[in-house]
Amino acid sequence: MKGLIKVLLVLLLVAGLGTGARAAQSASSAEKVKTEIRLSKNVIPAGDSAATVVVLNIKKGWHVNAHHPTYSYLIGTQLRFDTLSGVHVVDFRYPESKRFAFSFARDSLDVYQGRAPIFVTLSTSSGLSPGSYTLRGKLTIQACNKDVCLTPSTIDISIPLEIVAQGTGFKSINRELFSAYKRRSPIDSGPASVSQNSDSIASLFSERGAILAFLGIFLIGLALNLTPCVYPMLSVTVSLFGGKADRMTGTWQSFKLASTYVLGIVSMYSILGVAAAYTGSLFGNWLQSPVLLAIVGLILLVMSVSMFGLFELQLPQWLLQKLGSGSHRVGPAGHFLSGVMVGLFAAPCIGPPVVALLMFVGSRGDPMFGLSVFFVMALGLGAPYLLLGTFSGLLTKLPGSGMWMIWIKKLFAVILTGAGLFFLGLALFPKYVLYTLPPVMILGGLYLGFLERSGRELKAFVRIKWIVGIAGIAGGLLITQNLMKPGIRWEPYRPAKLQEAVDAGSPVMLDFYADWCIPCLELDRITFTDPGVIAALDSYRTIKVDLTDYASPEAEAIRRKFGVAGVPTLIFLDPKGNEIGKSRIVGFVNPKEFLKRMPRGEPE
Repeated sequence: MKGLIKVLLVLLLVAGLGTGARAAQSASSAEKVKTEIRLSKNVIPAGDSAATVVVLNIKKGWHVNAHHPTYSYLIGTQLRFDTLSGVHVVDFRYPESKRFAFSFARDSLDVYQGRAPIFVTLSTSSGLSPGSYTLRGKLTIQACNKDVCLTPSTIDISIPLEIVAQGTGFKSINRELFSAYKRRSPIDSGPASVSQNSDSIASLFSERGAILAFLGIFLIGLALNLTPCVYPMLSVTVSLFGGKADRMTGTWQSFKLASTYVLGIVSMYSILGVAAAYTGSLFGNWLQSPVLLAIVGLILLVMSVSMFGLFELQLPQWLLQKLGSGSHRVGPAGHFLSGVMVGLFAAPCIGPPVVALLMFVGSRGDPMFGLSVFFVMALGLGAPYLLLGTFSGLLTKLPGSGMWMIWIKKLFAVILTGAGLFFLGLALFPKYVLYTLPPVMILGGLYLGFLERSGRELKAFVRIKWIVGIAGIAGGLLITQNLMKPGIRWEPYRPAKLQEAVDAGSPVMLDFYADWCIPCLELDRITFTDPGVIAALDSYRTIKVDLTDYASPEAEAIRRKFGVAGVPTLIFLDPKGNEIGKSRIVGFVNPKEFLKRMPRGEPE
């Protein structure tokens, strides 16, 4: 019923009602809003930054939806800029919204009215040649009066920039307009600056060019294969290709199926890129939701039981005929769907890099660009699977492979069991999820190394089994020991604590986390138990900000306040409550990297 109400409301907002609808057909939102551009400097020295403002002069009696509209299905005000070599956007500041009651909406909506300024900070590269430049962009708006909403419009924005040689003087202009605009500290309310990771990607395009930038994004995708939750997908790939291979299947056929499999991975992430470009928002946070984690865990457990040989995991015959052209082998469509599922499996622990890309793509607002960026990133993620899928079938053709391939299959089954329990634990009992790993590793090592009977006639292979078994048992014991190590003592977040820290002159480290976040668990058990890290943070108040219910109004308000796009995010505040520049950390870092990136010396 709620979904039906939302659909009806969207239709009402777009089409209008009665006479209002007829008015909407003859007018557009752009006719109700006039824009003007102002700069804070008459010229910008290369390597310097400057503020600019896009002022929306909204016709009396009309309003436009706020940047963060009351409901996700409304068209929010969104300013996006094209790429300009040597110039990139480092801060957005949308105006404070007001609540207004419309006759067609049950609740008051967040809107802008009258004169609404959007402040933007631009940064230039030191190597930018002097001259006249134009930064172009698009402003998306939807105007409404008390009775009807007009069709959304996109307004072209052009900001003229006069760049002079580095070190040249300049004159401050429009001081009264910019007096209220300053880079906001985290204690202030309202949206914070764009993520530094997103800025880095923007700089990559503006300073290195598209070819090197896309190469860098491909390498980012390739590096994602080093994250922990991607490892079980190796066993999924081998079981899908190696287990189905026969002597009639050639390498070329395996390559075609592997390409289809990788295309599934690529398609899943490309859709995210297009959606981010259309919505201008961080679409994709659902990839780390407890519901998805539980589904992933159950699927992995079912696959592990099948690989132990308790039953044959096979699709229904009618579906096999459609997917595999009537054969019992999974055909191209089945491999494509398997690739989509692998993309979902990998998503929960590759959040921070993907979030940075989503932010960058969302700020550009170009669907084809979003498709290209995530297509290239997913190609990097899928490249190892292309090789693995192509050649894993050759394992069954090795002499005597049947003797040890059974053991390999059960090794993968143990890995999938551990991964399945881990994902399921994240959804059901996240605070204790790490305790699922030691028993799986110890029991798995005992079974694989000493109880599993395949290949006993091969002495060399038996020794390999012993090594794997001992490694599994030792790993389980080491993790158990690590779980007993003391870590940093945390305070739960409350807004008043930041002001208390300012009053006491204490620096603060904020740890934005969620119970279901895998890199957050890694930080807690690896980085924040390190003696060097604990000693380095001795002078800081360490506060945890719980974003487990990521989509809740409370969590959304906190994320907007601090400009947090994903978890984990670590923010360092100086004794005055201001964020220490360029010290923000997004994602997991080991103790050495953490100590390298945290603010040096005693905070002032």
